[in-house]
Amino acid sequence: MNASAVERLSPVLRPVRAGNGFEEALEQILQVIRLGLVADGERLPSERELAELLRISRVTLREVLKVLQEQGLVESRRGRYGGTFVHTPRTAPDSAELRRRVTDVDVEDVLRFREVLEVGAAELCAAHELTADQSGRLREALAATEDAPLADYRRRDTLLHLALAELSGSPSLAERYAAVRATVNELLDCIPLLVRNLEHSQRQHTALVEAVLDGDPDGAREMMREHCSGTAALLRGFLG
Repeated sequence: MNASAVERLSPVLRPVRAGNGFEEALEQILQVIRLGLVADGERLPSERELAELLRISRVTLREVLKVLQEQGLVESRRGRYGGTFVHTPRTAPDSAELRRRVTDVDVEDVLRFREVLEVGAAELCAAHELTADQSGRLREALAATEDAPLADYRRRDTLLHLALAELSGSPSLAERYAAVRATVNELLDCIPLLVRNLEHSQRQHTALVEAVLDGDPDGAREMMREHCSGTAALLRGFLG
């Protein structure tokens, strides 16, 4: 697995604790899929690489992959170009599924926690000077959202926000943000993509990244707060 792939997966894939290896490994790989860290049709890291990242046996990992395959979330292919590939459902959730998601989640708690993590991450990123490689990674993540087709926008938006969380320098913050973002994405699936909102969001992304790269913690913090407030308003409007 190359270095860029490791960077994408590092906020989520980490050594599991003893005693719940199967359950925690399943949870983490599900987060990878929900966050779009490995896109539909893309190959997951090899069994050896996944097992090393998660610090579990290959036997346990195969049990996890078997469950994911039974749920239709991955498919296994043999041969020279084989491996385990992500297979995300192409049909939109039905109304009953959307109602279940909203019922099972404290939306206000999720939105508040998300804002605290996002605002903190943006401020931390701007407060300490990023390396040239880190700055380049942030610019690339922003550019990917600008070029995103509508159907892939939310995945690339997620990758940009995850990059900010990871570049904050706090692995704990990045880990918790990955978890809350997976929940946010489930909620966002319940509302339509609005072109005008995405255009506004993109302007905020650009201003946010500029503030981080300029070393402006106050500007980064306030722009992220504004950005999170906009998403929260949309979710409250559609789900309230």
